[in-house]
Amino acid sequence: MKRVLELIEKEGIGKFEKNYSLSKHTTYRVGGEATVMVSPKNIDTLIKLLKVIKEENVSYKILGNGSNVLFSDKKFDGVIIKLDEFNQLKLLSNNKIRVGAGYSLIKLCMLACKKGLAGLEFAAGIPGSIGGAIFMNAGAYKSDMGYIVQSVKVLTPDLKIITLENKEMNFHYRSSFLQSHPDYICLEVLMKLKKGKKEAIEEVIKERKKRRMESQPLEYPSAGSVFRNPEGMFAGQMIEALGLKGMTKGGAMVSKKHANFIINYKNATSEDIKYLIEYVHNQVLEKYHVDMKVEQEFVNWE
Repeated sequence: MKRVLELIEKEGIGKFEKNYSLSKHTTYRVGGEATVMVSPKNIDTLIKLLKVIKEENVSYKILGNGSNVLFSDKKFDGVIIKLDEFNQLKLLSNNKIRVGAGYSLIKLCMLACKKGLAGLEFAAGIPGSIGGAIFMNAGAYKSDMGYIVQSVKVLTPDLKIITLENKEMNFHYRSSFLQSHPDYICLEVLMKLKKGKKEAIEEVIKERKKRRMESQPLEYPSAGSVFRNPEGMFAGQMIEALGLKGMTKGGAMVSKKHANFIINYKNATSEDIKYLIEYVHNQVLEKYHVDMKVEQEFVNWE
């Protein structure tokens, strides 16, 4: 770890922060400290950093906006890599956009709307980065990233830059090639949208925002939907039918507004949230014989 820290501090890798508080940078607002967080300035410095990390066998985690991850409360003895500087965007011909992994998904959705480009409306309420959205194949309203992505530039485990076409990304419901190959890192995305009417796109976004405000506990820290909807079923309906709305553990609660949300309503710990996730999962499994898949990624629980 010493060699990695020396590289970060002396070689101009990018902005960094020691004893990085994960609770400030995840949407659950929980998690312990990481030894260091660094935002590489570009692909070259990212590769330089990863080379030393791998040589020294240091733990690391690529973190987007922290919107679909649950870190434990213990110290993460490693490096958190944020790709915030990978935020370049270029509007191309034929309604195409090339955008870096660190760009905000919501910001991109709003830009597309402004330019009269349709296809990203589903993303208006998803508070993740482009890279995180690709990793999770983020989606809503029966659409997702897989419908609009043409190709993804990635960094391979042996630190080579390659481009994966849409089919190679293996997009499925809330999953992608990157989930089954976590050592690959999304760097940049090429997506194709459709020409639309700005006013109509704005109206869709406005209507869906209203619906979210009415049905989701947006006033509390959360990570959105906890469980993926099983085929032909709704996770929230099953959880509500079991009477689990409002159940608490420490400062965490199964939302009274939407049963598929777990909220940090009163200084919850990571353990509080994890307990509720596991309890709800096991109750649904016992009563409905449905093994619901958790959308959030658990990190540093070993």
